[in-house]
This record gives sequence, structure tokens and C-alpha cells, in this order.
Amino acid sequence: MEETLSILLVDDDIVDRMAVRRALTKAGVRMELSEVEDCESAIIALNDNSYDCVFLDYRLPDQDGLTLIQRIRRAKIKVPLVVLTAQGDEEIAVELMKAGATDYLPKCRVSPEILAQVLRNAIRVYRAEMQVALADRQIRETNEELIRKNYELEKQRQQIQLQNLKLLEASRLKTQFLATISHELRTPLNAIIGFSQLLLRPKGGEITLQQKDMVQRILNNGKNLLVLLNEVLDFSHLEAGGIQLKPGIFDLSKIVNATVAEMRSLAEAKKLTVLVQNQLQNPMVFNDSVRVRQIITNLLSNAIKFTESGNIWIDIKEIGPNQVAIAIRDTGIGIAAEDLNHIFEAFRQVDQSTTRKYPGTGLGLAIIDSLVQMMDGKIIIESKLGHGSMFRIEIPRQISFLNKDENPTEPRLNNQNNQNYQYPPQNETSLRYRNQKL
Repeated sequence: MEETLSILLVDDDIVDRMAVRRALTKAGVRMELSEVEDCESAIIALNDNSYDCVFLDYRLPDQDGLTLIQRIRRAKIKVPLVVLTAQGDEEIAVELMKAGATDYLPKCRVSPEILAQVLRNAIRVYRAEMQVALADRQIRETNEELIRKNYELEKQRQQIQLQNLKLLEASRLKTQFLATISHELRTPLNAIIGFSQLLLRPKGGEITLQQKDMVQRILNNGKNLLVLLNEVLDFSHLEAGGIQLKPGIFDLSKIVNATVAEMRSLAEAKKLTVLVQNQLQNPMVFNDSVRVRQIITNLLSNAIKFTESGNIWIDIKEIGPNQVAIAIRDTGIGIAAEDLNHIFEAFRQVDQSTTRKYPGTGLGLAIIDSLVQMMDGKIIIESKLGHGSMFRIEIPRQISFLNKDENPTEPRLNNQNNQNYQYPPQNETSLRYRNQKL
């Protein structure tokens, strides 16, 4: 069904108005036609009503059509304007179009077909222009919104950057504080340990059994505290990038045996058996012996700490042309599956309460993780709560120097009959870690 159009006709000549009305009616245009005779009446009508199209005579009694068009456009009135000109007025058509007219039609050509066609074309052009204007406005609004959001994002980025700088500075100050306080505490602690050892020596003078027991407790607690301080100091150096590997050729079997011998007394105090299975065909490796021993010490210490009864096994084996594995397995308390993802986090302990049964800084595994990364190795964990754990460290037999300029040559090691290392724990939760930097 064709829509009903609201049309305004502006013309002071009643005959011309009748001609336009008849032509539109004959063309079958459904319309509500309003008629006025001058410019002022047209302005009032346009302000009070909404029209689909305006037909206006170029020559009006109070103003010409060009002036009326200019007033309508200055008033921001949006409506199609079709100017009806007299014979010979076609030359002013360009000025009318420039002023804002949608179309023009000489009165001598007014007929039902032509007038209806001009009307529909004017409305179609006007509505297309309105759609374009709406799209432009939406684009402008969208651009303004994007500009505003970009400004807000930039402010947020700057705030985040500032916050990151503050966090980096706080981390640096924390690391510096940990290193300083650890160093300052180690000096008097070493004195306490040294004097305790002197008092326990026969040449230190006779002391009663009760006094000897007290001094021994001072010595043991001093050593434990020194271990904790050393962990904090090592961790702070690792965070600051202050530790670098110092590789050299050494016998891995001897390092493992020496570490086990050093810690066997702790295991025997808990009536634990420590068994070493060495399957290395070639025990020589090129790595940092101090850091390898530190890794083994920390893992073995954890195994002893968290095992109340049973055994601890240490297995050493080749697993590839340039890979060796050190596995430490225990029958201790094990680790729950939900805790496996967090055990390498600094200061993280499974029991975080102040009344926890097993003391420590929570830095041992974080230090191991960082050192293994420096060696381009990896850590594999297999554990089941209540049934024990297995930590396996896989590291290169021969690591590369970190600074080629300082060490222009690297010794070459010969591998012999390397075999794959397989550890078949059954019904255990297993997690393979992709190491990440601290």
C-alpha cells in the first residue's frame, strides 16, 4: 500500500496551486496537501509541521524562492524542496540547487506523470541524503568514542607502566634488602657457629654434659639458620641475575656420593635408609659442580625432611647422547595433585600455616628450578599423596659457556653407551614442568 505523503505547496497564484493539486491527484499520489501563499507563512508551517516534500513558487509576494530556500536551510529544516519556475527562469536553477533545492520544474511542464516522478525522485534523494548524513554522524560519534577510549586506554597504559616501574623498584629494593640482611646476619651467625665448635672441642676446656648438650643445640640451630640464610641469599642473587654458572669437568658419581655421605647422619637420625644406584657408563660431566651439588643437596634434604619412615633412593643414569638424569625418590608424605603447580613458586610451602610441622623458607625448590633452567635442563615430578615423591633432574652432560669471549674453547666429553632412563611409578600423579624464569 502506497504511503500517504504530507506535502506543502507555497504559491500565491490560486490557479497554479489548483494545477499542482489536480496533477498530483490525477497521478494517484496519496497525500495530505497544505497550501500557503507567502514565505512567512511557509516558515511558520515548516516550524510547526513535518512534511515529506515542499513545492514552492520561485516568485512570491514577500520574497523570492531563492531567499526562502536559504532561510529554510539556515533554520536547519530538513525537507525536500522542489522549486516551480516560470517560463525563462531555468537559468537560475543552478543558484537554486546551490542554495539547497532538491530539484526544480518549469510550470509549463507540470503534468501528472512528470510532477509525480519529480516528487518521488526528490523524496528518494532526500531520504538517501538523510541516510548518508546519519551514517556520517554515527561514524563521527564512533570515532569520537574511539578517540575517548584510546585516550582512556593510554592513561591506563601509562598508569600500568608507572605501576610496573614501581613494582620493579620494589622488587629491586626487596632483593637488595634480602641480600644485605642475609649477608649481615651471616657474619654474627658464623661467629656463633665457630665459637660453639670451639667449646665442643676437647682443647676448649672441660664442660659438663648439660653444658655440652646446650652448646650442641646452639651449634645445630646455628647451622640450620645458616642454611636458611644461604637460601635467601642465593634466591636474591638469582632474582637479580647475580649468579652465573662456572662450568668445569668433574665426576658426577663422586659428587652424588659425597653429598649422600654428608647428609647420611640426618637420615640415620630418622632411621631412614639412603640407597644410591649408579648406572652411569661415563661419570664425567662438564657443568658447575657447586650448583649441581646444591641441587642434589636441596632435593635430598627435602626427601629426608618429608619422610618419616622407609627409604630414599638416588638413581643416576644417562638418558641420551648429552643428557644425564638424577632421580631422588622417597616414601614420604607425597604431594597432592592440586599443589604440584605451585611447589616451585618462591616462598611457597604446601602447609602455609605458622604452626606447620616442617620448617623452611620455601625457597629450596625455587632455587633448584632456577638453576636447572640456567643449565638448560628440566625437572620431572611424580608424586602421590601419602605414598612418596620422585624428583628427577635432567641436565646436559656438557653445558655451553655463558660467555664465549671469556672462554673461547670448551672441553669435549666422550659418551659411552648412553641408555634411556625410565622410571615406572604406578598409580601416581605425574607432572612434567616447562621451566619458567623466576
